[in-house]
Amino acid sequence: MKKILVINGPNLNLIGVREKNVYGEKSLKWIQRKMEEEGKKFKFSLTFFQSNHEGEIIDKIQEGKNFDGIIINPGGYSHTSVAILDAIKSINTPVIEVHISNIFKREEFRHRIITGKAANGIIAGFGYISYLAALYGLYMMLSVGETTL
Repeated sequence: MKKILVINGPNLNLIGVREKNVYGEKSLKWIQRKMEEEGKKFKFSLTFFQSNHEGEIIDKIQEGKNFDGIIINPGGYSHTSVAILDAIKSINTPVIEVHISNIFKREEFRHRIITGKAANGIIAGFGYISYLAALYGLYMMLSVGETTL
């Protein structure tokens, strides 16, 4: 089994409750259960982590060397955190960044992604399906042995 780390950043513990018109009605726990169901098809073992604290997210990214792939939704930090960018750059593990909403249809400041510059790919705008698409993307990358297709 391939080990996949799924990291969610600040305020994502509130999806399904906050701004349902942006993030939908599915809770983070629901998304995690759906990811586990889909992950079994790819023979993935998933580990989930959520934090509202930048340093904790960085610590978890640095553990990425113990995983075959990482899916990360840095939340608001994706637009501001050079430290998370540097943490992703510091590991050799494939990383896919996801966003539930289409960030380019939102406020102008969300159009700039800092952390995604270190990711192997970015998926945005498909609601919870963004996470499932990231699973598929990692599966394809790990199957063919390439971090870019």
